[in-house]
Amino acid sequence: MANKFFSVNEFREQFPILAQQMGSHPLIYLDNAATTQKPSEVIDAISHYYLNDNANVHRASHQLSNRATTAFEKARETVCQFINARSCKEIVWTKGTTEGFNLLTHVFSSQLRAGDEVIISTLEHHANIVPWQMLVEKVGIKLKVIPLTDEYCLDIAAYQQLLSPKTKFVSVAHISNALGIINPIEEMISLAHQVGAQVIIDGAQAVAHLQVDVQALDCDYYLFSAHKLFGPTGVGVLYGKQHLLDALPPWQGGGEMIKTVSFTGTTYNDLPFKFEAGTPNIAGVIGLASAIDFVNSYDRKMLMLHEQMLLSMAESALISIPEITVLCAGIAKSGAISFTVDGEHHSDIAMLLDAQGIAVRSGSHCAMPLLSALNCIGTVRVSFSLYNTLAEVTTFINALKGVISLLKE
Repeated sequence: MANKFFSVNEFREQFPILAQQMGSHPLIYLDNAATTQKPSEVIDAISHYYLNDNANVHRASHQLSNRATTAFEKARETVCQFINARSCKEIVWTKGTTEGFNLLTHVFSSQLRAGDEVIISTLEHHANIVPWQMLVEKVGIKLKVIPLTDEYCLDIAAYQQLLSPKTKFVSVAHISNALGIINPIEEMISLAHQVGAQVIIDGAQAVAHLQVDVQALDCDYYLFSAHKLFGPTGVGVLYGKQHLLDALPPWQGGGEMIKTVSFTGTTYNDLPFKFEAGTPNIAGVIGLASAIDFVNSYDRKMLMLHEQMLLSMAESALISIPEITVLCAGIAKSGAISFTVDGEHHSDIAMLLDAQGIAVRSGSHCAMPLLSALNCIGTVRVSFSLYNTLAEVTTFINALKGVISLLKE
């Protein structure tokens, strides 16, 4: 089936929330790296499940359960194809990227020993830092951090020096949530595999902007959340190579993740159910599949071109404002731009923009170690999605100039 032609105005009409006014101003939503808005068809898919098919999955023989199970497992097939996994057995449902990291680090604790090394980077979200630090305390692993170059990119030469036969895992973001930098993960994965390390990729910021092929990347694990891909909150995906997931112990105990239970012992279920204890977020999974179908109905090259136009226009305009410093200006980015305003607090900028209906993010963006490395207490982050327009970029820039002038008075 041919993909639909992308028209930003037609695309916007499918997101009811964008039509509202914020006081006397139309909403301009530029906080998409935190969460994206939801199109009507995703909202309708979730409502349809609750209105027509609400039942638990895999646990009954009645028609409602059969319909719910069919939709639930069809969604797994949709995700499998979306990231080009080899098998649906490699797709595990989670609450989101954060839970995916906690799941992995919990089950890795039985494999890791004191002195084993894990490499992360300065650019990481807290979700890819804190669970590893817990393993430092619990197991005694050594956590190593890839530094940044003067251009705020990962120092690949330093990364190569950190790699050693002691390296068990490398865990890095595909795209930085705070800066929008696209990391060279293909090269990083290849280098890690040369020393026998497994690689985990935080794809939370990537799947909405880039076409992800986990087989081509050859990553061992890939994590992402539905809510940054026009889907609902509270559901995410853990992809793992089947032979690796097979070798891991379960995470949580309960229903679904078992084959048999007695008071003398339990046998565990096959993949992916071994990691899916309890009643899952059925409606959320169905909503994620609907979001993927929605994105796939368009030519993704056209979608990426539109987003790059927004980024390029916004960055050029920001650079032209004397009081503004754009972090990693001129470096390949996707989705987000972070900047500071000389002499002004980031939260003041964000609040004054919000008064004009413009939603941006300010603060450390769950990346405090990165901000510390940059000697920065916080930034203003603007992050774009497909429903944003060039006119909105212009309105944002003009409003920002007005905010700066007001604060200078």
